[in-house]
Amino acid sequence: MARQVQDCERLAAEKGWRVAGRYVDDDVSAYSGRRRPEYARLLDDLRSGAIDGVAVWHLDRLHRQPKELEEFFEVCRAAGVHDLATVTGRIDLADSDGQFQARILGAVAKKESDDKSRRIRRKHQELAAHGKRSGGGSRAYGYEADGVTVRPAEAAIVRECTRRFLAGESLRSICTDLNASGERSARGGEWSPQTLRRMLGSGRISGQREHRGEIVAAAEWPALIEPAETAQIRARLADPDRRTNKSARRYLLAGLLKCGLCGERLVARPRAGGLRRYACAKGPGFSGCGGTYINADPVEAFVIEAVLYRLDSPKLADAAAGRPGEPEAARWQAEADAARAQLEELAGAYGERQITMGELLAARKPIEARLSAARKQLGKLSQGAALDGYLGNADALRAAWESLDLSRQRAIVAAVLDHVEVSRTTRPGYNRFDESRLGPIWRF
Repeated sequence: MARQVQDCERLAAEKGWRVAGRYVDDDVSAYSGRRRPEYARLLDDLRSGAIDGVAVWHLDRLHRQPKELEEFFEVCRAAGVHDLATVTGRIDLADSDGQFQARILGAVAKKESDDKSRRIRRKHQELAAHGKRSGGGSRAYGYEADGVTVRPAEAAIVRECTRRFLAGESLRSICTDLNASGERSARGGEWSPQTLRRMLGSGRISGQREHRGEIVAAAEWPALIEPAETAQIRARLADPDRRTNKSARRYLLAGLLKCGLCGERLVARPRAGGLRRYACAKGPGFSGCGGTYINADPVEAFVIEAVLYRLDSPKLADAAAGRPGEPEAARWQAEADAARAQLEELAGAYGERQITMGELLAARKPIEARLSAARKQLGKLSQGAALDGYLGNADALRAAWESLDLSRQRAIVAAVLDHVEVSRTTRPGYNRFDESRLGPIWRF
């Protein structure tokens, strides 16, 4: 870039022009379409009359988009600017032949850029299909700069984060622990939920090659976790019902309690004094009957004890032992990936006018149904991971319970319990907890 500036200054000196300003947009291609601050300043100076000519190293350094070239012509015409000098020649903007020449040069430059872009895209597709690295970019966490050699310490952290996330912990909670321990991301900064989400959801850490967000091949680098774990992580991250807001549940059983009268789910409804309570809500935005409520602390304590008891039951151990494993997770992930690919093909066919809107909508319905079913199955498979290490060992869970993140506690409860039906109290004003009102529906 410095050499090009020097060449332009020498050209201006040869023409006897005084250099009024230098406009350099470093590392921003004219072809990229991104905003170029210095180019915008050049147009402003042309409009204001601060400059009356432009020297550029080559026309394609100034424009590679025809619409930009036409805008440049309009600005120059309005400002009465006629001279556009390049290191390789002179173009008179006041002359129609000069403008025609500029348009031809711009079109040629755009075609060269388009051809180059197509070659690069094709090369990336070829590399992805063969599981090869594309090169460039920042270092991937868990690997050295070559993208292949594993960093053992970081690999161990990747596995631990995977285990905790699949066990039900929130991204925010895991990030808090990583930052508190002084662990830094691949770029040296603190961990954020977005950074951790990208890392855990990447096919790279399970030795798989991605292209445009889809896993397309086994990679040339070693895996840090199992492909089935990546399938379960991606299913959890894609789950539309998954809550990601900071005010995550202060209520352990939110969504797990149902009104015994109308069947609607109970929601958090604290009393004026701050007493936590679940209630069947009615009114704007709610469809409940309003006839059922229960204090949160005793019902949560009851459910926790019931879950701990359930974990030690032979029935649950037998059911969990028969839980589908990695091949099943891989099968459902493949089903989800295939459905997403079909939806993309449909969108492309509609964009190319190969099908009508009616055909598009008709074809989308069964594909979206398959995608939804695959995501649900993956979600079920990942739920069971919350119980790992605790089946038949309720004492260990009881000892660790208070130290667990709320999202992890809920994941454990939800892995065992489908919901609890809460019947209406038969003794209004009776403040003692009545466990006979609760009808738990177990998953196992």
